[in-house]
Amino acid sequence: MSTEAILRQTETVTEPVTNNSNHFNTSTNADTTHTLRESVDISLKNYFDCMDGQQVTDLYDMVLAEVEAPLLETVMRYTRDNQTKASIVLGLNRGTLRKKLKQYGML
Repeated sequence: MSTEAILRQTETVTEPVTNNSNHFNTSTNADTTHTLRESVDISLKNYFDCMDGQQVTDLYDMVLAEVEAPLLETVMRYTRDNQTKASIVLGLNRGTLRKKLKQYGML
């Protein structure tokens, strides 16, 4: 099984917590909610369990790509593809945003 497929096994729905815009709730079903941080922890534990002792390499880049791509997609959708607004939302320079959008084939 590919590493990306293993990380996707823990599917979640993410939404902002209403009382603090810097935190996110994620829910795997109607009865359970997790912060974004907890969801990452759960996914990584699942990943390591599935690796079953095999050597893991390039985990940082893999996780960053798994998180960064949907983050960019969601923000671009939220800003209706306005790169200037998206760069402000993300706290990135517009040039950096364009570079990342190209990197993930979104431009």
